[in-house]
Amino acid sequence: MAASIVLVFFVVPDDADQGFSQRIFYFHVPIALTAYVCFGWGGWKAFLHLWKRRPGADLESYVAIHLGVIFGALTLLTGSIWAKISWGHWWLWSENQLVLFLVLFLFYCAYFMLRFSVEPGRPRASMSAVYALFGVVLIPVSFLAIRLSQKFIHPVVFNSHGPQMTGSQFFTFCVSLAAMVALFATLYQVELAGKRLDAHVRELRELLSA
Repeated sequence: MAASIVLVFFVVPDDADQGFSQRIFYFHVPIALTAYVCFGWGGWKAFLHLWKRRPGADLESYVAIHLGVIFGALTLLTGSIWAKISWGHWWLWSENQLVLFLVLFLFYCAYFMLRFSVEPGRPRASMSAVYALFGVVLIPVSFLAIRLSQKFIHPVVFNSHGPQMTGSQFFTFCVSLAAMVALFATLYQVELAGKRLDAHVRELRELLSA
């Protein structure tokens, strides 16, 4: 993360069109891709729960989706700031790529409403897993909407000819993406450890009170 910040603010040159404000690209895009990774990982863990009834898979899916919602909120925030600075609009409802990511974000926000409306147990775990898997379908739809859009509000910097940026810009982007994914992995392990510890404490309390 430190290397990413140094590269973004002290090494990579200003963009020819957007100037200094374009540097938010190195935060916005990696955060958005990491949100996709979070949701995809949550869907994979949900699949393992339904297929193999793997112990702990339900909790792992929940934690991944929880972090995905956080990264999704940051995606919407950084994207709105970048859009306002560069194109003069915080949000345009006419832009399908923006609306589809919002739909994906709200879909996984509703995941928690479903999960906590059911008592803990196998039924809640199964319902949550099925819901998480349905959300995975929205990930490629949201991503492809950006690729297929013809509007300028969300420029495409990666196409069939490769990255449309200089070598230093692409290197900085890769480091920033690695930093965000590493941040997700770290937060995932920390939150998962906390949830497991909390579950063990509850079990111990129940044994002591029995």
